[in-house]
Amino acid sequence: MRMLALVGDAYGAGGGIAQYNRDAFDALAGVHQIRILPRGGAIGAATPMGVSQDKPIFDQATYAARALAVAFHWKPQAIFCGHLFMAPLAQMLSAVTGARLIIQLHGIEAWRRPTPAIRRAVAAADLVLCVSRDTRARLLSWSPLDPDLAVVLANTVGEAFTPGDRAAARARFGLADQKVILSVGRLDKREAYKGQDRVIDALRNLDAVYLIAGDGDDLPRLQAHAAIAGVTDRVRFLGRVAESDLPDLYRAADVFALPSTGEGFGIVYLEAMACGTPAVGLAAGGAPDALGDGDLGMVVSEADFPATLAELLSKPADSSLAASVRARFGRDVFQSRLRAVLLRPFSSEAVAA
Repeated sequence: MRMLALVGDAYGAGGGIAQYNRDAFDALAGVHQIRILPRGGAIGAATPMGVSQDKPIFDQATYAARALAVAFHWKPQAIFCGHLFMAPLAQMLSAVTGARLIIQLHGIEAWRRPTPAIRRAVAAADLVLCVSRDTRARLLSWSPLDPDLAVVLANTVGEAFTPGDRAAARARFGLADQKVILSVGRLDKREAYKGQDRVIDALRNLDAVYLIAGDGDDLPRLQAHAAIAGVTDRVRFLGRVAESDLPDLYRAADVFALPSTGEGFGIVYLEAMACGTPAVGLAAGGAPDALGDGDLGMVVSEADFPATLAELLSKPADSSLAASVRARFGRDVFQSRLRAVLLRPFSSEAVAA
């Protein structure tokens, strides 16, 4: 099968959507040919066997023209649309080539009723992949798409996120014997829903320090919030942490907390728990899926969040947590699920591969 992938980012880029795209293409690599047309990302980024990535094209009109030319000459059998805003272009390519249309949905981009052009494109899809039940439900609230064509395919977690030497990890980040709460995520004014300020408020009644990993234009607001709450000395803003350093950062924490109301899924919950660190989030958006509806991490209301955070800080970590996360969200599970839902329409051999 030849698949043409229209994505914002994939190989060589950061962020949860780019990671999801890489995970999906990695799962299909070596079995099918995948050609990626990114809007952003790194030039010359390494890709697995059977996967190629063109240079990024930032101009919208130039990108559309390039996608049309590639589709005509390469004759893909499937068009993969990695973001909802690209759906009209993907639908056009599908219509003119006869390729199947597969659209990927993540979170807030699908939570509000989109434009008529996007709704028409989604209605024409052969398959829509949703990272959570919440995203699927929101899709079906505004689209006449056959519900059988809307399938939940949750994120997976990378092999680097495993339990390790906690004492060494804490020493690496200059932590003593105090209890440590951690959040990881962009500090973007448009994503203030992530809830770092809720953790800062709870910190006033806790004997703990709070590490915030991530950068963005919401940093000044959060710094001011910590000052008003009187906990500046116990809040550390780490800035952007390199991907290679994240496993140790998760291992160094006693609790991972992200009381967000806007997560389409929340891969950071998986990463923390796969490192053996307990996690807590709100019963909102796709977070309950990532937290296993309470079987893996804690799912609570906003009102109960401070008490639950205090409870987790006082309890020893569950030694079986990492294995449980891997059993539900590991790479093998993701690959099998992706092939089952994505490849079945093309060939029985592909599903059995």
